[in-house]
Amino acid sequence: MAGPLSHIRVLDLSRVLAGPWAAQNLADLGAEVIKVERPGSGDDTRGWGPPYMKDAHGQDTPEAAYFLSCNRNKKSVTIDIASPAGQTLVRDLAKQSHVIIENYKVGTLARYGLGYEDLRKINPGIIYCSVTGFGQSGPYAERPGYDFIFQGMCGLMSITGERDTLPGGGPQKVGIAITDVLTGMYASLAISAAITHWERTGEGQYIDMALLDTLVAFNSNQIVSYFCSGNIPKRWGNAHPQVVPYEVFATSDGHIILAVGNDGQFARFCATAGHPEIAQDPRFVTNSQRIINRDALIPMISTWFKQRSKADWIQALEAATVPCGPINNMQEVFEDPQVQHRNMRVDIPHPLGTTAPVVASPMRFSATPVEYRLAPPLLGQHNQEIFTDLLGRSQADLEALRAAGTIS
Repeated sequence: MAGPLSHIRVLDLSRVLAGPWAAQNLADLGAEVIKVERPGSGDDTRGWGPPYMKDAHGQDTPEAAYFLSCNRNKKSVTIDIASPAGQTLVRDLAKQSHVIIENYKVGTLARYGLGYEDLRKINPGIIYCSVTGFGQSGPYAERPGYDFIFQGMCGLMSITGERDTLPGGGPQKVGIAITDVLTGMYASLAISAAITHWERTGEGQYIDMALLDTLVAFNSNQIVSYFCSGNIPKRWGNAHPQVVPYEVFATSDGHIILAVGNDGQFARFCATAGHPEIAQDPRFVTNSQRIINRDALIPMISTWFKQRSKADWIQALEAATVPCGPINNMQEVFEDPQVQHRNMRVDIPHPLGTTAPVVASPMRFSATPVEYRLAPPLLGQHNQEIFTDLLGRSQADLEALRAAGTIS
């Protein structure tokens, strides 16, 4: 079966992560995604290595792992959009597309005659999604923005990291560019909704996605708690402000996550640990009491955990239906039998004669499953197909464009 968006063509003018992540989601859903890249160098992330993809002999190829992570199922063309001839090519592609995704600085594409107001004149149904750091309006609209900045600015780092009173305390960023990924997710959802509106009415629209807005929205749980209580949320490290015990504990040979969500689970945990009497202690019998008496309970539990191995604890706690889990490195993640069962690694045949390893989409459809049709493309791999078959340009046209540096 064709994917649910197999009738949609997306012109991807974005680079790095947030925009490409949104475009990859749409591509996974079946859309034809044409990625426009700079002649010669392409998307910035093509050069963000090592690590690089290995060839059949185990040697590095020019394809950076970062680029592979967010550009599968796309077709690559090269266009110098700063040149008049390149702008003409983009306009010709826009005429034949349903969606445009771009993440240039505010106003850049409008200066090239490629802004929303320009392109809707030649394609009134176009859905045009702009991804920027701070949005299209406001006092910060002209500023560049990066994930790390927003993790601090939007409050996430004020609640991430160990408590200030403990060793290693202080603000800490998340280990991935979470702002970009989340903005890409919200963008692909917004575009999908706009496609539904277009199918009903024939009307396109403009979507203004800001990394700032996304991460503020992402913090909703903590922010609404602040709105309701007036108390500014703080860092709790691996502990939980409202649930105890709910944190990381060191075992004799590693670490384990204990996530006790109710009083029954706490009683089963104490029994499994060999200390059933603790669950009857008035200081700990309810979660509210455990929060109040956290400083007495957690050191006690820490002592218990150090007396047994990680594997022993996990086996015993799972048998007692007490929520727990290991802290895996990335190798261990893909050795996990559940991750393997879910087929979360996909190896796609690559034009360099090897396979591109990618992480599977988490979207699982019963009728229109995600297909891994195309490996992340080589730079300009689809110039011939797109410029001749879709736009009807002759070989002579292409040679002239190459000679002028408009394409490569």
